[in-house]
Amino acid sequence: MLISTHKSPGLIVKGHQFEVPLNHEQPDGTTIHVFARELCASDNADRQAPFIVYLQGGPGFECRPPLTRSGWIKTALKNHRVLLLDQRGTGNSTPLCVQTIANISTVQEQAKYMQHFRADSIVKDAELIRKELIGENKWTILGQSFGGFCAVHYLSAAPQGLQAAMITGGLPPLSGHADQVYKATSKRVLSRNKRFYARYPQDINVVRKIVDYLKSHQVVLPGGTHLTPRVFQQLGMGFGRSTGFESLHYLLEYAFVDGLSGSELSYRFLRGVQNQLPFETNPIYTLLHEAIYCQKECSDWSAHRITQQIPDFAVEREPFYFTGEMIYPWMCIDYKELRPFADLATILAQKSDWPILYNEEVLMNNQVPCAALIYDDDMYVERIFSMETAEKIGNMRVWITNEYDHNGLGVDGSVIFEHLYDLIHGNK
Repeated sequence: MLISTHKSPGLIVKGHQFEVPLNHEQPDGTTIHVFARELCASDNADRQAPFIVYLQGGPGFECRPPLTRSGWIKTALKNHRVLLLDQRGTGNSTPLCVQTIANISTVQEQAKYMQHFRADSIVKDAELIRKELIGENKWTILGQSFGGFCAVHYLSAAPQGLQAAMITGGLPPLSGHADQVYKATSKRVLSRNKRFYARYPQDINVVRKIVDYLKSHQVVLPGGTHLTPRVFQQLGMGFGRSTGFESLHYLLEYAFVDGLSGSELSYRFLRGVQNQLPFETNPIYTLLHEAIYCQKECSDWSAHRITQQIPDFAVEREPFYFTGEMIYPWMCIDYKELRPFADLATILAQKSDWPILYNEEVLMNNQVPCAALIYDDDMYVERIFSMETAEKIGNMRVWITNEYDHNGLGVDGSVIFEHLYDLIHGNK
């Protein structure tokens, strides 16, 4: 259902809302809404161009509304309409947050609800939306990071709906426990820490001063979360992006001010820390991040178990090393807005009957033109596993580069989009 239309410079933007089953195996049961934002170029608005559907990274993050006609979207709009899908539970889709989960009375029922927010349900939503918008016509998908995981499931479960698939930094391992992921990515996180301190050696002492302060003071972020050393350690999450080192370095520059009782952490710093930690505004990320890897097995707090075995991540270590894209059970203690999810998070971490996500036989015989960009030193999606997956998908063309970090699509989207588009059309 079309619910809104407006114009911004160079764009016509239409908002669509779709009613979909919470559980696609029970189409007559509980329903939720999924929102999608359709973009078309204002200079060819009357043209019924084919769709490119953007699958956002995460899990649990909405698509950002376009503020300008630029980047990969500008390039895509030359010949297509773009559909920005707010995956279920995010953005303008029926939101999953502290307020809404409270409407479900028991934690067991909450867990049953939450099991329907992985790639399999997202792809089923997309197929219902496709048929409502364009009938039996096909569309092209562009999956970034976790959106690439969704794209691979799409190729496995519903390739009949696809004209082509493009993936950036998002080819998942098709099998194996989440432990293998965190054993690999932990090494890359440690390497990024060393590179960070090599670039900004003066930050070693600043970071240690902050950690020592947090050990001896109870510090609360503006939103109510306790800034403990282990929460502070999670600021390394951004190290996999091209701007990650600078974002942390410039935050550290104004960490301390002279207050009535001496040197203390500044409000500006505390607000900056809160802004760089997205877990409370996007709780699906915490609740289901490890579950995106699970097939007939539980994650059992994989990242927590793996990093506990690595002495370099101990908060007493000198220099202090930051962690990366890892989720921990204590987050539902330290983060104010995650505390109501504590029991639910434990149930999901122990859930061992997650459905299989990938049909390797279907993928091997794939006929949909595919192109994937693999970042050589990706801190979030391990290159070796991505290459193994690429070899198991028929009709897949791969571009491997160390020119970009994981956020390459946002940094140089026009170039990346054109290159992948040429690959799926056999022009490279």
